[in-house]
Amino acid sequence: MRTPLQRTLINLAVASACGVLGATAHAQQVEQAQHAPADAQGASQSAQTASSAPDAQATPAAPAADAATAAVPETNVVRISGSRIASRGFTQPTPTTSLSASDLEKAAQPNLFNTLAELPALQGSTGRTTSTNSTSSGIQGLSSLSLRGLGTLRTLTLLDGQRVVGANVTGVTDVSQFPQLLVKRVDVVTGGASASYGSDAVGGVVNFITDKKFTGFKANVEGGQTRYHDDKSGTLQAAWGKGFMDDRLHATVSGEFSKENGIDSPGFGEVGANGRTWYRNTVFQRRPLSQTNDGQPEYKVIDHAQQYQYSKYGLITSGPLQGTAFGDGGVPYQFAYGSNGVPTRTGQVTNCVNPFCVGGDLSGSVGAGTNLAMNFKRQVAYTRLSWDIDPDNEIYVTMNYAQVKSHFSPNPGAAKQANLTIQCDNPFLPASIAAACAANNIKSFQYGTANAIFPANINVHPTRTQRRFVLGGDGKFTLFGKDWSYDAYAEHGENTTNINVHDITLNTRYNNAIDAVRDASGRIVCRNAVAAANGCVPLNIIGNNPVDPAAWGYIAPAAGPIQRTTQSQDVASANFNGEVWEGWAGPLAVATGAEWRREKYDVHGDPYGAGVSPDSIDAAAYPADPTLNAPVGNNWYAGNYHNGAGAYNVREAYVELNLPVLKSDTWGEANLNLADRRTKYSTAGSVSSWKIGATWKTGIDGLRFRAVSSKDVRAPNLSELFAAPVVVNNQVQYQGNTVSLQQRTVGNTNLRPEIARNNSFGIVLSQPSWAPGFATSLDYYDIKVNDVISTLSIQQEVDLCTAGNKEICSAMVLNSPGNNYVTVQNFNLASLHLKGFDIESSYRTNLDKFSLPGRFTVRGLATRTLHFITDSGVVGTIPSEGAGVNLGNTPKWKLLATQTWDNDKLSLTLTERWFSDGKYSNEYIECQTNCPVSTLTHPTIYDNKMKGATYIDFGGSYNVSKQMMVYFKIDNLADRDPEPAPQANPSFAINPALYDVVGRTYRAGLRYNF
Repeated sequence: MRTPLQRTLINLAVASACGVLGATAHAQQVEQAQHAPADAQGASQSAQTASSAPDAQATPAAPAADAATAAVPETNVVRISGSRIASRGFTQPTPTTSLSASDLEKAAQPNLFNTLAELPALQGSTGRTTSTNSTSSGIQGLSSLSLRGLGTLRTLTLLDGQRVVGANVTGVTDVSQFPQLLVKRVDVVTGGASASYGSDAVGGVVNFITDKKFTGFKANVEGGQTRYHDDKSGTLQAAWGKGFMDDRLHATVSGEFSKENGIDSPGFGEVGANGRTWYRNTVFQRRPLSQTNDGQPEYKVIDHAQQYQYSKYGLITSGPLQGTAFGDGGVPYQFAYGSNGVPTRTGQVTNCVNPFCVGGDLSGSVGAGTNLAMNFKRQVAYTRLSWDIDPDNEIYVTMNYAQVKSHFSPNPGAAKQANLTIQCDNPFLPASIAAACAANNIKSFQYGTANAIFPANINVHPTRTQRRFVLGGDGKFTLFGKDWSYDAYAEHGENTTNINVHDITLNTRYNNAIDAVRDASGRIVCRNAVAAANGCVPLNIIGNNPVDPAAWGYIAPAAGPIQRTTQSQDVASANFNGEVWEGWAGPLAVATGAEWRREKYDVHGDPYGAGVSPDSIDAAAYPADPTLNAPVGNNWYAGNYHNGAGAYNVREAYVELNLPVLKSDTWGEANLNLADRRTKYSTAGSVSSWKIGATWKTGIDGLRFRAVSSKDVRAPNLSELFAAPVVVNNQVQYQGNTVSLQQRTVGNTNLRPEIARNNSFGIVLSQPSWAPGFATSLDYYDIKVNDVISTLSIQQEVDLCTAGNKEICSAMVLNSPGNNYVTVQNFNLASLHLKGFDIESSYRTNLDKFSLPGRFTVRGLATRTLHFITDSGVVGTIPSEGAGVNLGNTPKWKLLATQTWDNDKLSLTLTERWFSDGKYSNEYIECQTNCPVSTLTHPTIYDNKMKGATYIDFGGSYNVSKQMMVYFKIDNLADRDPEPAPQANPSFAINPALYDVVGRTYRAGLRYNF
């Protein structure tokens, strides 16, 4: 129900936007970021340029900001990313941290994403060291930013204040596809901004601002590698800009190429990559819940874990022959179990806790077989052409082409964990084993193998290609005697994602190939006659034997899993702002606008993964095979990509007001900032978002207060609305019975937007006369997100229906034998509640007062997460606390601090990155003896401590001339190892979202400009 105020605001916004769209005047966009001017020596320090916000209270890390403000004429206005308002004296209430080009250069990273991801407020971002163990996630190689640990889906990433086509069906953007050399600053808005910018700005906004009038030429060449002589990297960037025709026509062109070679898989066994010694095969060892009444904990973290259901080249895992392993040539031997374990012949091993022993033969471990970092290559070409219609108005066009390629190995071999059945008449078995079968009167046995005989590891190759075109105009005009500014643009963007997977097996073909017999002529053939008639070639997995190329070609055909995704975005947007009248305390400023947006995608997979249908692609490369599941697909070991498509459109309009309410020599200055946005989604319907904020510059020297409360939204994305449909057979427990049914996985077009309430309050001390060069701020935040979109398992859906959830009951039929089904899809069930505070401080001074040369700058940013509570809404679960869980993304404390000394020629910077000690889970009960009985919601654990980490980086630059600078950077100077991050299965046991998993890295480069 709209209130009269909401109706008035939305009507004003729509009318204003229509006025802009119909205006004939064009104007130059008023975007004058108040950077403090460089000092007499021309040095640009992070504490000066870190605040491109209009005043130091917006980004207190800019000690020179107040001085700059004083130097700017009264008529100048600014625009920053926390608000649409651009007006004299406007101080926005939403905290904003800015990084200048100088800050970004000091980090000396081949990708700006790496620099931004180190900011304390950016938690849970994804890059080339995350998802390296995944074949099917679709986010591999995607450089996407996440604020507050709320996820990349709830962080809006913009380029020059404009939306960018998503690089994934979830709609998240890939920072790697941006023209990074031309970025002059990045604004990080740590607060809800949906009322100003629209959907997805729940955690905040990250806005990349480019130099639109760059003139001259500049280039950057950089190379690096780790101390382990891997992950070698090279970067080449160049940009050129020039004005023509009395500077009315301006052209800017940039090109970028960077390559990071990654860190390859070391293969099988307990071995680190290229000499790294920290890998210890760390896992969670878990006892059955029913056994925890003995006073001992359920969980224990163990090193040197041995998964005893398989060995490197094969192991009999149950029955009278359990413990027999096979080596070179298939020769049998007794497997060396860890923990002094002895096989029980029932599949268990004494002294071991299923499925792990400790120690023993670890040669078949697959945990370290994942790439620590992907091989990563980015290429970007960008052009901007603008034409000044008159001194106040321009039209422009931008074109961007970007391609990001990566490849990696998620795991070696394809471990089969005691889930194979080998017949005793298999001709590949040694005679002694065949005889033992006969002696023990068995015809088959259970078998497990790491499949280390495979000639190649699974390798995944995602390629994302963006083509983006923007046509726009901006500037100013006069209306009712007042100066107004506007910007309007139309954008079309496309991202194509191609994923190719090589050297991966088809499950059914593998099972057919390993089940061999001798035919009447004595030739070894596949037992399944249908498979044999369709090309099956027997495969010997009994020990270490050369793989027959024909067998490998049959089980792992050259045409592996493929996915082809095309995602497009069309946007038409218009915004304008100005001052309506002069009030008693200053001008009433208005920003208003409207936007139309369409998002669309379609995805196609291969017939073996997606199933045979007209939508599946490259059918000729995947010949029909009657042994495979043709209608459903899902035949690959991993990487079963399915077909899907969907689209939605958005119409929205907003208005934002800044009302100065106080201007007094005694009491200071204060203003109110109000915003309202109405949005209509073609799928999710209408929703509103709003913001109420205030700032108060007190009469106390340098002291300011700010506060803001907002309602923010995240609309369901294409993946959630239109997920590729998959239908398989399954079973559930319902009313005490086992019910057979169809599991129909689809999107949910009835999803509602997520609704967030975002509250923050801050205190800022900036440039007091008694401490020139000093600025600090403290901001408290409280974010609640309801109707969070989440995916449930089929059994969880049935349990929720049984508990009375009518919405979920409508997605299933359970009482019609032969017609039972459950639709597995996303629902608005979960909720999030996040609390914490941010601290940002800086100090800058010339050292001549101490009779020392140069200047000194120190800056620190810290985030304290007090609570991060997730309620899944699932029956039988409780809300979980994520703050301080170092297996996740949100440690209790996270800090980034820099200290810089510089003079005319030389600059040296020391950086500390730190986060606090934490736990594996806040729901665990830590105990060693006399433990309570463990429960599903509160398991017991022997040790629930996971250490934090401190990383120290050191870098410097030297100005060889006015045009040339050389620089170097050493990251992780002490080569600090990552802490073990145990999982339920053997893995690299790392958490790259928090820990440096690469190790000490050296980089050096040269920058040139004229």
